[in-house]
Amino acid sequence: MDTGRSSKSTYAGLAGKTVFITGGGSGIGAAFTQAFAGQGARVAFVDIAEEASRSLAAEIQKKARKAPLFIPCDLRDIGALQEAIEVVRGEVGDIGVLINNAGNDDRHAMEQVTPAYWDERIAVNLRHMFFAAQAVAPQMKRLGAGSIINLGSIIWRLKLTGAAVYNTTKASVNGLTRVLARELGPFGIRVNTISPGAVWTERQMKLWYTPEFEKEVMAGQCLKKRVLPDDVANLGLFLASDAAEKCTAQDFIVDAGWS
Repeated sequence: MDTGRSSKSTYAGLAGKTVFITGGGSGIGAAFTQAFAGQGARVAFVDIAEEASRSLAAEIQKKARKAPLFIPCDLRDIGALQEAIEVVRGEVGDIGVLINNAGNDDRHAMEQVTPAYWDERIAVNLRHMFFAAQAVAPQMKRLGAGSIINLGSIIWRLKLTGAAVYNTTKASVNGLTRVLARELGPFGIRVNTISPGAVWTERQMKLWYTPEFEKEVMAGQCLKKRVLPDDVANLGLFLASDAAEKCTAQDFIVDAGWS
């Protein structure tokens, strides 16, 4: 996927660093994959969408001369996630940056939520973030530093209906970030949240973003511009870099002033 723009900044310290991205094959995840590859990082990513992910890796290889390592993975399978992280460690090196990006914002009516659906949505949107952090922590400790970035959302701040479980998971990301920042801070590992607003990805435009919705968004935003995947990825580059060495336990919002 072409996110339309490239990074406006170069962070020399990211070159050669191993970066692991969940859900890195499309949308915001693809923007992260492209952005870190453009910085010269050694990028590995997992995704359930194999065709789009392989196409992205091939596209990046044409520009960067080195394809990111793609490993197919359903993040609901924690064992498979842990195995993928171990493969990356063995083939690419200790992971210095973890981008916990993967998620799914399918809409659902409150009265239709079953215990099985609840558990599945928690697995898709929250559970894997903890276990990915748990798996990379020993690697970051060996490196003496690291950056973990969890993708949240402003959706729960807006009190929107039609996605009660998704809202719950995204609110919970902030709690996870803060406790991990305290747990891992003594080892030089920083943990932050990025909370996007209405990001104009191909999926969002296909499923949710009507002209009426855009009018609502622009009325709420201070800046009357669309928030793009690259806007989120550019903040991720900063938070992963040495320029953000004193930033941890925080929620950084990219929403053009909507919330």
